[in-house]
Amino acid sequence: MPNFDVSVIGELNLDIIFYGLPQELVLEREHLANDLSITLGSSSAIFGHNLASLGNKVGFSSCIGADPFGEICVKRLGESGVDVSKVRRLANKTTGLSVLLPQRKQRYILTYPGTMYDMSFRDLELSYVFSAKHLHVSSYFLQKGLRPHFIEIFRKAKEAGLSTSLDTNDDPENRWSSDIGLVLKYVDIFLPNEREACKIAGTEDIEKATEALAQKVPILVVKRGAQGAIARAGKDKFVGFPPIVDPVDPVGAGDSFDAGFIHQYIRGAQVEDCLKFGNIAGALSVTKAGGTEAFRDSKHRAAFLQKHALPAGARKTF
Repeated sequence: MPNFDVSVIGELNLDIIFYGLPQELVLEREHLANDLSITLGSSSAIFGHNLASLGNKVGFSSCIGADPFGEICVKRLGESGVDVSKVRRLANKTTGLSVLLPQRKQRYILTYPGTMYDMSFRDLELSYVFSAKHLHVSSYFLQKGLRPHFIEIFRKAKEAGLSTSLDTNDDPENRWSSDIGLVLKYVDIFLPNEREACKIAGTEDIEKATEALAQKVPILVVKRGAQGAIARAGKDKFVGFPPIVDPVDPVGAGDSFDAGFIHQYIRGAQVEDCLKFGNIAGALSVTKAGGTEAFRDSKHRAAFLQKHALPAGARKTF
């Protein structure tokens, strides 16, 4: 039997989020925020944390630096139940850090990659990575040390009997290299947002992008924020919308959606049910500041899921 439900390969860093900044930031001026959040960041860690909070056994492969930021990340991730025994600590290296500046419905994201760039194929223990039912990778373009090996990693995962998923996230260099197409041959579930899907498909038309990418993977899911998400499985198309909530912070909503979708997928749920729970998990995420805080609050999480995810008389699957 696998040791884990899901194995995650990815980056690990903190998010520092400034709230209430002026709409225009002027050089050489001191701008005051009205609130601050220091929380677990990075797409991979948010996904893994929130998936474990839903009751899944998650193994996490990553690297941090020899600094307090890294130790805080590992402690916070481990508190959710994620196995962090294979997080490598690299001497004389610095853990990555993101600073987020929300501006109404959008945000500035400033990231120092740190050990995100340093993690390499030799840092992975493949017997650990593949001791799971499912492999998930986030932040494809940030993991420069691993990118040349992702084709091999995904191929070997499929050979080992794992199902696989990928969320590329943004490409900070805006190159959107075509090598992603070779990786997609071994991906079961591809989870870009609308902008990422268009960039990867090389078109500004989301319908064309969806059609092109749906030919490359068994299941394509395109996240569209408050507009919900589109899923394609062969010729079948599904559209789902999140429950209406009073949003506090959109940080990590897409990664939380991924966690909700994969939570149901590994249980054998139909695509439309995976899509529904993905939207619910994404909506839960935005009800508190930071990408993991709504999931860390067990009472808040349970009440939200009880309200939105369970029909009368249904049994919990989270």
